[in-house]
Amino acid sequence: MRFDPVVGAAIADAYMAAPVRDPRAYAAYAAFCRETVQQYHRLIGRVEFGGLGVAVRIVDEDPYADVESMVDDLQQRRLKVWASAASGNPHPYLSDGENDMFRAVHDAFGHAASGRGFDRHGEEAAWLKHCSMYSPLALRAMTTETRGQNCAQIFHFGAGSFPEQKAALLPRSFSDPRLVRIEAVGVELAVRC
Repeated sequence: MRFDPVVGAAIADAYMAAPVRDPRAYAAYAAFCRETVQQYHRLIGRVEFGGLGVAVRIVDEDPYADVESMVDDLQQRRLKVWASAASGNPHPYLSDGENDMFRAVHDAFGHAASGRGFDRHGEEAAWLKHCSMYSPLALRAMTTETRGQNCAQIFHFGAGSFPEQKAALLPRSFSDPRLVRIEAVGVELAVRC
């Protein structure tokens, strides 16, 4: 999967233009938060009760240089997550704990599940893989949290900087996985989550 830079720049521009707090986004963020907590409990839940039994540890530094290291840890039923509080960039809607839960489930069900890393192509693949686990309403917020922030970071800030976190919604077309195009052997294919 290769992420189209024209689409990425458009998503970045929409994220940058969005307000920090948009009350019209709160219902989507409430759904996103509820569904993320459910996914987190599935991730850490005891295996004998249907959980995956992963021990999540919140750390103060970026724990993984590549997705392979994260996958190795997950195979051992452990996952390290870079603490939201360590970034000095608080979320306007989510608590640090809720944000950390999202980072854990997105790393497990997005990056590790897709086998893709943390560059723009890997972030797009992780969003596409993880989006199927959210309701349409929650997906709007999840898209802002992943596609929006990542595109703003890549296309506006570059390495080392991260955009201000927002509780806003991007245009609906950016959260519709049916509109994603991937390239396979030089042929463009539509993909559904």
